[in-house]
Amino acid sequence: MGCSSSRRMELDANPTREHGPATASGIIYSSMPTMHANEQLKDVVSSGRGGSMLAKPCPEPIVGGGLNGKSLPFHQFEGPAQSKFFAPYWSMETVNEALEKGDVFKVLFRVNAHNRLEAYCKIEGVPTDVLISGIAAQNRAVEGDVVVIKVDPLSFWTKMKASKGVDLHLKANRKTSGSRQGKSKLNTDCKYADFGNSLVPQKGFYCEYSSCAGEDVHDELNGPVGCNYANGYHQSSSDSSHVAPSKGQGEVLNAVGRMCSMISSYPSKRPTCRVVAIIEKSPRRDAIVGFLNVKQWFYYREGCKKDAKKNKSLLSISNCEYIEIMPTDPRFPKLMVLVSCLPDCIKKRLDDEDETVEMELVAAQIDNWSDESPFPEAHVSYIFGQGSEMESQINAILHENAIRCSEFFPESLSCLPSNTWEVPKEEFQNRRDLRNLCIYTIDPYSATDLDDALSVQRLPDGLVRVGVHISDVSYFVLPDTTLDIEAQLRSTSVYMLQRKIPMLPPLLSEDIGSLKPGVDRLAFSIFWNLNSSGNVVDRWVGRTVIRSCCQLSYEHAQDIVDGMIDAETCNNFRDDLPQLHGHFEWADVIGSMKCLHEISKTLREKRFDDGALQLESSNFVFLFDEYGIPYDNTLRGRKDSNFLVEEFMILANRTAAEIISRAFPDSALLRRHPEPNIQKLREFEAFCCKHGLELDTSSGNFHRSLEHIKEKLKDDSVLFNILINYATRPMQLATYFCSGDLKDNMNDWGHYALAVPLYTHFTSPLRRYPDIVVHRTLAAAIEAEQLYMMNRRMSHKVRPGEEVTRCFTGICFLKEAAVSSEGREALSAAALKHRIPCTELLTDIAAYSNERKLASRHVKEASRHVKDACDNLYMWVSVKRKEVLLSDARVLGLGPRFMTIYIHKLAIERRIYYDEVDGLTSEWLEATSTLVLNTCASKWSVRRAGPGYYRALDEVAWVINPCDHNLEPDMESTQGCGAAQHSDPILKSEIDPFVFPLTVRLLSTIPVALHATGGDDGPLNIGARLFMSSYFT
Repeated sequence: MGCSSSRRMELDANPTREHGPATASGIIYSSMPTMHANEQLKDVVSSGRGGSMLAKPCPEPIVGGGLNGKSLPFHQFEGPAQSKFFAPYWSMETVNEALEKGDVFKVLFRVNAHNRLEAYCKIEGVPTDVLISGIAAQNRAVEGDVVVIKVDPLSFWTKMKASKGVDLHLKANRKTSGSRQGKSKLNTDCKYADFGNSLVPQKGFYCEYSSCAGEDVHDELNGPVGCNYANGYHQSSSDSSHVAPSKGQGEVLNAVGRMCSMISSYPSKRPTCRVVAIIEKSPRRDAIVGFLNVKQWFYYREGCKKDAKKNKSLLSISNCEYIEIMPTDPRFPKLMVLVSCLPDCIKKRLDDEDETVEMELVAAQIDNWSDESPFPEAHVSYIFGQGSEMESQINAILHENAIRCSEFFPESLSCLPSNTWEVPKEEFQNRRDLRNLCIYTIDPYSATDLDDALSVQRLPDGLVRVGVHISDVSYFVLPDTTLDIEAQLRSTSVYMLQRKIPMLPPLLSEDIGSLKPGVDRLAFSIFWNLNSSGNVVDRWVGRTVIRSCCQLSYEHAQDIVDGMIDAETCNNFRDDLPQLHGHFEWADVIGSMKCLHEISKTLREKRFDDGALQLESSNFVFLFDEYGIPYDNTLRGRKDSNFLVEEFMILANRTAAEIISRAFPDSALLRRHPEPNIQKLREFEAFCCKHGLELDTSSGNFHRSLEHIKEKLKDDSVLFNILINYATRPMQLATYFCSGDLKDNMNDWGHYALAVPLYTHFTSPLRRYPDIVVHRTLAAAIEAEQLYMMNRRMSHKVRPGEEVTRCFTGICFLKEAAVSSEGREALSAAALKHRIPCTELLTDIAAYSNERKLASRHVKEASRHVKDACDNLYMWVSVKRKEVLLSDARVLGLGPRFMTIYIHKLAIERRIYYDEVDGLTSEWLEATSTLVLNTCASKWSVRRAGPGYYRALDEVAWVINPCDHNLEPDMESTQGCGAAQHSDPILKSEIDPFVFPLTVRLLSTIPVALHATGGDDGPLNIGARLFMSSYFT
């Protein structure tokens, strides 16, 4: 390792090293665009160990634990024991005063996953992210904290990386001096520590509608119960913010304006800041997953035993020693746990000197982080099992994202009727009966929570009437009930391919609330009368009773669209079609589907003409064996049937947003999507221009421009997919918000990707809690409309023709009706009946739903969160089952120390480092941005003393003998899963190795060998090496 563990910890804990320059900060690096935070390649917080992972069927919490305020045992560090590592936090009084003056800003703290010493925050109105560099400036904040920052003076601002906007990937690894044109020797003292690329497939940016999504909970949501409800003009007793400056807005705006002016004047400078207070602690503090650094602890204990023999007065080891937890998420710091506070089962194994404890995947909770401690104090709260087991990893993913996977509360289940429930007779009187209309669902073939259905009718005047019918979940989930509270806590369903964690009990989500065919179901329906141009001529919104005639899969719908299914084949030759219910025939369904397809194409074309943007990418499809273990994956794009459903769901969401925002301007739950990061967008434009690809990102032209590039690259689909991947990175997240919260900034309500001024979520109430809130608000608008007209009739104020006017839900909103005394009274009464949340409470619901939606994505990416993390896990498991997975890769970035590659099969990026490799030389030709790699004699004999060592050639390249070249890309390992095992027979392969010398240029295609790393000895990862052939291996 080069230094003792204790020495290494002294270096880690020394805050004076945090601002040290990167060892190779000046070498030119030609590349694809860098749309993520730039990395500094210095491993300041090295762990010296790997982790592990395995599992129990369900994780059990550890009762008790914690450090109870005890200070960290610094006698295990070399150096002074009680020096201050951090500045003290400001008082809340000082913070509030500074916020009002605009001297500080309240922001969200985000950490660079490639370098934990770099954190960033976004100040509203400032175009550039602000850097928080080093542990001292970060002042004990962790990923996800809401902090207060003080911006540094201009003289402390750093140089903006990639500020020229042409070479958009990292310009790391450049020597500070001695660089020259042509061949360039490498700096042999520079570090090549890689902070680890995540397994995250680089997903495309999707529009708001999708057929599946997932997510879940914290233990509590502030204020879901006991708050006042009223109409759009009411007050609330809840107070949702600790720091909410109501005065001094002018000073804040002036401060933001001054920052923007300075950034404009010094475009090559990045603003820096420091944390002065933590306002809201991240929930992730309570669920940090990692491994115990057992080997280091055993090494330390042996030293203590030797010292104890010499000095009998030393304290007992068990009373003072600690053990490290190394988080699997590189954004979090190492944690210190007193051994005496470990669970008994772990302490017993440590007493038995069982080193396999380090294979256990555990969760820890931060208890304290004093200004005298370089690392936070924590206690172990969960033990998941061995890290190499898939079940352990899944349980850890759910735990760290606070996904509630327990059974539903009995009190929640008691809110539901029995499974023999039928539509009550009175509902037929209060709703429009649509059971004789040809209505059907289109979902994934395995879906059970069917919450949307479609219909279409041709009208005599040449118009078509399209209907979207959404399950009326709000009929069953009443406000303030236990079921409502639990649904709000869960917030969203979580989908993980082989498992689903529902937001609502299965009795509701899969039975009485699901739009199953052949049974009567309650629905919210929206009808539009559309002309041939796709314009809405009229619309109707209301509660209905429907009976779906069949449950179609996307595959069935696609076959109908493609003409592979017609009435004759349905009746005579197709036995794989779903059952048809009622008096309808397949000719009715097929005709309806083809009509909807034509309308959806018109609506889609119209959206893109209006400036909508969709960055479409392929989805992962994993293949599982009979034991539910993934063994391979493919990439699959979406088809016309997906777009068909999406188009009408978007239209329904737009309509719902328009109605509720007009009827209740202070209490509408909407969804906004900000414009992309301008700087990153300009960098992407510059890259495309450099490579002869004309890109126009101006309003309305972005999508059309990408389509032209797609046509130009029709013979290079991989490169186009890479471009789409990078085009998504300037995009910001769409979020829920309360209309009353932004009533003075209506220009910020819009949805950039959809190019619409108003949007919400209405179409998935079985799996998203915000949709239930929107349903209640829509029901209140409909009822207010009815009350208003009833009051008008009773007071004899109805004018001729007014009887059929839909004043609140129709295309034309009658504002004079809404502001009249009758209108205000009707809206207030309806809001009170349906318990429409006040502005303050709705703001809390929006914020919580945003956090839960983000968490649910993480469970299926190890970010955005549950969904993607599970995808990464399945990918890792499938690669681990193969000794080697061979694939072509595209070179996205190139420099003297490493190259960045894109592996299309897995949709991931990886780095291959080739400096300081024994038996390998690298020549970087700066003038032509070309790299030449070649084999050479061993360097071990000429290696001089230095901070690192030459790595073995097989860490960088898998070199085979040409006589053995009959590899197969997906060969199964019967001898084990280790990446270093290459003794198995080599089967035939479609991927051919390259030979030395190897010349590489930007966008070159090269063969690589992929292998799974981590599991029982560290975080999950997939490594990449060059796939080479040589007779001299």
